Amino acid sequence: MASSTAFSTSPPFLSNTNTTTSNRILFHINLSNHSTHLFSNARKKRLIRTSISAKQGNQNPLQYRKLGDSDLQISEITLGTMTFGEQNTEKEAHEILSYAFEHGINILDTAEAYPIPMKKETQGKTDLYISSWLKSQPRDKVIIATKVCGYSERSAYLRENATVLRVDAANIKESVEKSLKRLNTDYIDLLQIHWPDRYVALFGEFTYDYSKWRPSLPFAEQLRAFQELIDEGKVRYIGVSNETSYGVMEFVHAAKVEGLPKIVSIQNSYSMLVRCRFEVDLVEVCHPNNCNIGLLAYSPLGGGSLSGKYLDINSEAARKGRLNLFPGYMERYNISIAKEATIKYMEVAKKHGLTPVQLALGFARDRPFMTSSIIGATSVEQLMEDIDAFVTAERPLPQEVMADIESVFKRYKDPAIL
Repeated sequence: MASSTAFSTSPPFLSNTNTTTSNRILFHINLSNHSTHLFSNARKKRLIRTSISAKQGNQNPLQYRKLGDSDLQISEITLGTMTFGEQNTEKEAHEILSYAFEHGINILDTAEAYPIPMKKETQGKTDLYISSWLKSQPRDKVIIATKVCGYSERSAYLRENATVLRVDAANIKESVEKSLKRLNTDYIDLLQIHWPDRYVALFGEFTYDYSKWRPSLPFAEQLRAFQELIDEGKVRYIGVSNETSYGVMEFVHAAKVEGLPKIVSIQNSYSMLVRCRFEVDLVEVCHPNNCNIGLLAYSPLGGGSLSGKYLDINSEAARKGRLNLFPGYMERYNISIAKEATIKYMEVAKKHGLTPVQLALGFARDRPFMTSSIIGATSVEQLMEDIDAFVTAERPLPQEVMADIESVFKRYKDPAIL
């Protein structure tokens, strides 16, 4: 197994230095036909390599933040891995992982359900690809976050003998044991509940359906199962994902009353296209002076939509994108007015001399309640551009940029709602 002789909270190349460069790759936007004219691939790659400044000597302009009440100091970018084993080969996964960690990212996010789309034939490949890469890495320098599935009647294949998945002691224990084996490690740094055991509005569903309430496992019972794994040294910290204010507060309350482990993080969708669900009340709940729950935001680019690549459906980037590769996947970004909002945000980016990616990731980066943005990439070039957006976009984004973002938001509040 990968060495686990010591826990480390210090990321590589840690520096408090903020570096802003003026090297930017400008995407010339032709809004009349809603398409994006890109540089030739060779020129684009050359310019990206020139402008990347994620690692300068022993200094790294990526910032690191404490995750909730834990002692984990994590990079402001978390590497998402859900494409490993579906859109990415093992070799490609290793290249992406190596580039990420060589350039200051110190945390990766996986799940027992990965890769996506969920399929019995590919389930677990993501972890196996990470495991083979992890063999050449110092384990204490890699923060591993993974997830146990919530309630599911369709994914019983994840367990040895189950007809439905629940977040109970037996399911959690089996999930963790299998994850540890696939990852070939002794412990998980952060174990998250992928989605709740109870009914909640999930994955694009905006409002709670009163009629879908169902009995669920008590919050304290779920925490007791995690307590056992923490006591055994197999899990360090726990968190939630796709969770609501009610769920977060019940978990925190149960931990306080019963003397059980407290959740330290929440992994929810957040971007310029998906703001309301978190900003309305979860911001207050998760505030450091209240429950102190760190936000790990997934889809900060709205599933890639905010890059503008899906505006021209015939472009190579759009054809290779997961929204087109997997019919029905995240279709809320394709069949809603999200495209109209994306065009407006791209106008803002062009006005201020930013790429669409710089605008979207800079916005997420600068939110006061953000701990880390989860960014997935299907190529090193894509990851290079994303890291570049973090380290080259002015920090924080100027007030006039934020004012223009808010003007668009007032017209298009969560436009991906169907």
